[in-house]
Amino acid sequence: TEEAAVKRAITDFFDGMRKSDTSLIRSTVTSQCILQTTIQGKDGNLLVKTDAMTDFMSTIAKPHPEIYDERIEFESIKIDGPLASVWTPYHFYVGTKFSHCGVNSFQLVKQSGVWKIQYIIDTRRRTGCNPQ
Repeated sequence: TEEAAVKRAITDFFDGMRKSDTSLIRSTVTSQCILQTTIQGKDGNLLVKTDAMTDFMSTIAKPHPEIYDERIEFESIKIDGPLASVWTPYHFYVGTKFSHCGVNSFQLVKQSGVWKIQYIIDTRRRTGCNPQ
């Protein structure tokens, strides 16, 4: 189904992150994918930080002893033709150590019959989490 194909793109993205497999990650995103996160500045105001996909890939590709493990739940998937919107609460671990939690919001587009991630924005917090 289309919903399963959308889930597969996102699942493959995080499997690639866990395996430090940038080729797998690259296969799940468009060439213009945007990565953003919302963070609270020191002054208490909300900031939206944009990360370059190349920087993200470099971080994933660098040798690191611990696995970057983002555990997601698919809460909401909406599809209209070639556009999908997905909401995934998550818990992030570095190895077995809990780091933070939040929600990812994905926008995917269907290109040449394949679902690709075009946009990711997330929240990040260390409180109000129930580590799994």
